Amino acid sequence: MAREFQRGHKAKISDLTPGTDLYVGVQIAGPGLTFDISCFGLDANEQLSDDRYFIFFNQPKSPEESIQLLGAQAGDTESFRVTLDRVPANIHKLSFTATLDGAGQMAQVGPGYIRIVAGGEEVVRYAFTGSEFTTERAVMLGDFYLKDVWRFAAVGQGFDGGLEALLKNFGGEVAEEEPAAPQPQSAAPSFAPPAQAAAPPPAFGAPAAPQAPQAPQPPQAPQPAPSFGAPAAPTPQQQMHAAPTIVAPMAPQGGSVPPPPPPPPAPYGQQPGQPPQQAQFGQVPGQAPAPYGQPAPAPYGQQPPAPYGQQPPGMQGGMPQGVPTGAPQTGAGLLAALQPYKETATGQRWTAQNGKLMRVDLTMSGGSPVLARQGSMVMYQGKVDFSYKGAGFAGRIVGNATGQEMQLMRCTGRGQVFLAEDGAHLHAVELQGDGICVSSENVLAFDESLQYEVRRIEGHGIPGGALFTMQFQGTGTIVIKTHGTPVVLPVTPTTFADCNAVVAWSSASQVIVSSQVRLRRNAYPGHSGETVNLQFRGAPGNFIVVQPYEV
Repeated sequence: MAREFQRGHKAKISDLTPGTDLYVGVQIAGPGLTFDISCFGLDANEQLSDDRYFIFFNQPKSPEESIQLLGAQAGDTESFRVTLDRVPANIHKLSFTATLDGAGQMAQVGPGYIRIVAGGEEVVRYAFTGSEFTTERAVMLGDFYLKDVWRFAAVGQGFDGGLEALLKNFGGEVAEEEPAAPQPQSAAPSFAPPAQAAAPPPAFGAPAAPQAPQAPQPPQAPQPAPSFGAPAAPTPQQQMHAAPTIVAPMAPQGGSVPPPPPPPPAPYGQQPGQPPQQAQFGQVPGQAPAPYGQPAPAPYGQQPPAPYGQQPPGMQGGMPQGVPTGAPQTGAGLLAALQPYKETATGQRWTAQNGKLMRVDLTMSGGSPVLARQGSMVMYQGKVDFSYKGAGFAGRIVGNATGQEMQLMRCTGRGQVFLAEDGAHLHAVELQGDGICVSSENVLAFDESLQYEVRRIEGHGIPGGALFTMQFQGTGTIVIKTHGTPVVLPVTPTTFADCNAVVAWSSASQVIVSSQVRLRRNAYPGHSGETVNLQFRGAPGNFIVVQPYEV
């Protein structure tokens, strides 16, 4: 019985079949579309270092005939014969691709597949539909790759640029040449059976042709990515991160310009209209000089000097009255210095005290609790209780397996709690029935009314086979922390981000692994260091948040 693969699934060939002489069939069709189906033989650097291993209609076989193009048969649009034990040692991957010849997009294709047949029996199939693609013109369908042993992976990644972008990705070039006349297909050459194992492996055999030709199925309309409601496009009144605020209108509603302010009063001791006098040594600027033989008046806010041998007024025992021992004798100057750092009260549930400190008022919103990262409380006022918030047995298993485990505490009571962590920049994001995806490492706190779960991002070539993130949805506020000031970008078909720098994105966005960066598990000489990028797509109004820092 054939195994059904999904995009990103991998398996050893030996787990699928003991044979090494295999039939690979590709079925892909769409109304008014023409496809070129090819196989690329790549080296250890995933490069087409030898053009003889680019197998397509104009070069139907490799030099040693380990890869052969057989043509359409048995209901397949194109088919290949692959003898793995004859593939040269310098070839580490066989990538099977489909590209559009002419106008069109991969979103227009109907249901298709790539399958492996051993001894006339189908052993694995990866099925796909046009709803998995958008504007791509070239798709990598499946790979045979060598990692100790030969393995197979269902890929399903696309390129907007078509065959040219595909060739550039593999290090090849597009050469302009006259198309060669199609050569008639001949019968497959004979070959020796593979080495005998404990049980004889199946011999090469193409699948049986269907009883009657099947009409191509109509293409399915592209389905939008599942979402929990895309957020509305940002408006000047509602911005997510630190929108500038106009303190007062530039002109009154009547349209008239306010009169200019009156001129400042002349300094003490100076007539209006006279130029200011130069202050003498020991004299406060703007202060009139004292008459000869009299002490100069004290500056504003200070006591005049007492006569010799007497204490100034308000002093007892050498200390000012009403000032605790040890307190700085600055008076109003201390209050002025601390004024910029006083607590900010806005009457809202969540209030940013500064860029790195957030206050939540538990008495508002009906006193609903708040879930915060353990140890993030730096101060609180009122009667507040802190308790451990467990994820349960299943939650711990999922968190440990995906790296999205959150160590949370539950804050309840009536009071204000101040939250911060490691001087990170904090941003309160209010959700109103929509959703946002953010890694657990970037979550500081959120309202308990929000629902959250682990979301999987599949992608071939990513370590572990997939990325994971947390998805929050509902009505409430989530506080996101970043390294530095982030930037919010709208999602377009050409929006890419480093997976180590992206912080959050709208849950309605479609996230795929960028196929414009070759994914490797090792860094080869001359490698750029950018191993995994993510491409974001979605309707207008979707966004991503990127920080100037890579974790």
